[in-house]
Amino acid sequence: MIKSLDNNLDIEVQTIVNNLYVPWAIAISDDDTIYFTERSGNIKMIKRGTNMPQLIFTFTEPFIAVGEGGALGLALDPEFSQNNYMYVMHTYMEEEQTYNRVVRLRLQGGEAFVDQVLIDRIPGGRTHNGGRIKVGPDQKLYITTGDAGDPMQAQDPNSLAGKILRINLDGTIPEDNPFSNSPVYSLGYRNPQGLAWNTNGLLYASEHGPIAHDEINIVLPGANYGWPLVQGDEESSDRTVTSPLIQSGEETWAPSGIAFADRGVWQGRLLAATLRGNRLIVMDLNEEGTQVINVGNWLQDTYGRLREVVQANDGSFYLATNNTDGRGSSRSGGDKIIHLTVRT
Repeated sequence: MIKSLDNNLDIEVQTIVNNLYVPWAIAISDDDTIYFTERSGNIKMIKRGTNMPQLIFTFTEPFIAVGEGGALGLALDPEFSQNNYMYVMHTYMEEEQTYNRVVRLRLQGGEAFVDQVLIDRIPGGRTHNGGRIKVGPDQKLYITTGDAGDPMQAQDPNSLAGKILRINLDGTIPEDNPFSNSPVYSLGYRNPQGLAWNTNGLLYASEHGPIAHDEINIVLPGANYGWPLVQGDEESSDRTVTSPLIQSGEETWAPSGIAFADRGVWQGRLLAATLRGNRLIVMDLNEEGTQVINVGNWLQDTYGRLREVVQANDGSFYLATNNTDGRGSSRSGGDKIIHLTVRT
């Protein structure tokens, strides 16, 4: 039985910036500058102590922002303070086909420019583009991709759709990937949109189910997570599939960005921003991080759809709302980035 937790905590919430259009991903540099994408194609930054976003880059053709596509995941290089590299996943169209790709940008003089295309022609569509990218503790770039509306692509090891991909920061394929000469790290996903590691290096991913049965998975190299053969806790009769850490059952969460708290009041817990769920889910884990003990719900229906959650350098959190994406209810001030501080 999963129960609620920490109902006596004090949460302070502050709006950092409003009137945004579908902010999708947030990354924070060592000097506390906030970088974020808007699905329409913009990348912006907010310097510490200000609430005025500065445009640093806008994608142009063949970039497209249709349906769930556009400017999606964002990650900063581990040596960002020295090399100014950032990584972005975006949607584009080529010969009437929709794809996604990951590019490396370089920030120079307050403006960014495309430095290199790292991985290209990831199947895309109006829905199920995945889109989250993160640099792991192993200094590799991890990329979530959706099935692009063609479910069986998720089971095809030769397709980049419905996967978690892993590449080196220069776009090459790591020699220790589970499939030889392939960026595929794990397979069998419908629409994964969140990545986070715990302090032991265990990787978690969030995934949207078809109707409810949303999942949080522990990601293992080479593992198959079952879509579209199974969902939730179902088992397959003809192949080995990995069961989720937790799934939503008949309720719909639509989990997107996730973060692992490695300090502060919520230390050791996994946080998930939810879209349809309209709340921040906080999961209390066992010491190994392999079992959910308790679940707490925060900000229920307070800010609407939540797309992203990241931990700041001081242990607080930033969240992005997505009420202007065509699926949310209009709210005063449009979409926001909000700052969340938790105290006892």
